[in-house]
Amino acid sequence: MLFISQQAAHADLWGYVDEKGMGHFAAERMDERYVLFFRGNDFDSARDLPEAATPRAVAVPAGGSKLLAFFDVSPGYKRVKRTLREASQRNDVDVELLQALIATESGFDPGAISPKGAVGLMQVMPATARRWGVTGDARASVEKKLADPATNIAAGVRYLRYLIDLFPGELELALAAYNAGEGAVQRAGNRIPDFKETRDYVKTVMQLYEQLKPPPAVASLRRMPARVRMELPAGAD
Repeated sequence: MLFISQQAAHADLWGYVDEKGMGHFAAERMDERYVLFFRGNDFDSARDLPEAATPRAVAVPAGGSKLLAFFDVSPGYKRVKRTLREASQRNDVDVELLQALIATESGFDPGAISPKGAVGLMQVMPATARRWGVTGDARASVEKKLADPATNIAAGVRYLRYLIDLFPGELELALAAYNAGEGAVQRAGNRIPDFKETRDYVKTVMQLYEQLKPPPAVASLRRMPARVRMELPAGAD
């Protein structure tokens, strides 16, 4: 499984919960509804960068105990929990990373469509889905198939696994590539591109992942095979 670096820095998280109970978070205060939920040290300095574009708000839950509570009660997450775990195991990607990415991308809304045409839970572009075997037919287009959580997760996680392998040991670059495209990362000299949206995106996903990821000792216990010992009463056959 992929593990977060122990040296990963904390970033501030701002957010609010809407009338539907969905958490909305971003790496900076987007408007007056946002309050500071988590304060950390700088992930990296983007203050002096030119404004590439207005950063998009991301629908993600809060950190710490509030974050865990969100996933406990979120119906969108509950519907795909098993699918996420299966995709996690099949592609050797931490399920907590998938939780963080989907929360940031869509807030677990399978019907989410971005202005650029990214679809569903993992906001997969149709062209990307075709790279990973999703094809349209007479009954449904690629876009319609991506609205299905199982199809969306399968394509999105395969793409994320490809990016993790493309940038080995550099999870931040893999996430930047998921947001901006691997070409943008490569053109930036294998660094996070100077796009404010992408930098904020990486900050948010990394912070959520770090909050969700269990301590190393707990993670080790999870990977140990379960052992069952049966105690029989004295004198039992």
